[in-house]
Amino acid sequence: MALRVRKNKAIIPPACPIDVGVKLIAGAWAPHVIWFLSQQPRRFGELRKDIPLLSARVLSARLRELQARGVITRTLLSTSPPSAEYALTALGRELLPALTALVGVALKMPPTRSKRTGRSS
Repeated sequence: MALRVRKNKAIIPPACPIDVGVKLIAGAWAPHVIWFLSQQPRRFGELRKDIPLLSARVLSARLRELQARGVITRTLLSTSPPSAEYALTALGRELLPALTALVGVALKMPPTRSKRTGRSS
């Protein structure tokens, strides 16, 4: 005999706040970019060195997306050659406790074996 599906009694707002919050950091490497901007503004080349596995193409895409979402700002610097500096907005800074909590949980987890390399992480 199959069990009857019960109706969820949780109040679901029209736009789920969890979905909205997760969309702020959605995209490959977006949390990493936010994390590396948490201490000080960084230029594109500095972020490339901070996250060496991240390609320039993907970094450019993430920076544009995060800027469009209001998580970071882009300030043009009057240097030769021209350069831009990226910094967290007030909204971006509000994401830091959540990212810090994720890091804290990850540090408590037992090491796992990587499927690609076979090494523990």
